[in-house]
Amino acid sequence: MQPIQTLFDSVRAHGPALLASTTEPAAELLALVWGPRFDREHAQHLAQSATQDHSALQRALAQAADTFDRLPAPRQQRLRQLLRHQAGVTIGA
Repeated sequence: MQPIQTLFDSVRAHGPALLASTTEPAAELLALVWGPRFDREHAQHLAQSATQDHSALQRALAQAADTFDRLPAPRQQRLRQLLRHQAGVTIGA
């Protein structure tokens, strides 16, 4: 499976619980991958507000972080572009 597909599968599975307490879920999701590395600290903050099983969510976040961090920079940028396009987010535009 492609690394980006793995990230999207994880978001589909755990995103609703992770982002349920946010007012701008698309912006929060994009914030996780905005820098050169996955923002694990921000993800942990979001996870603390989630009602889902925390151990499953923590594993999914760790997998997503590791997958994102292993992507070459051009693939990371492509992922950001896809997220911005899907969400209509104008962060950093």
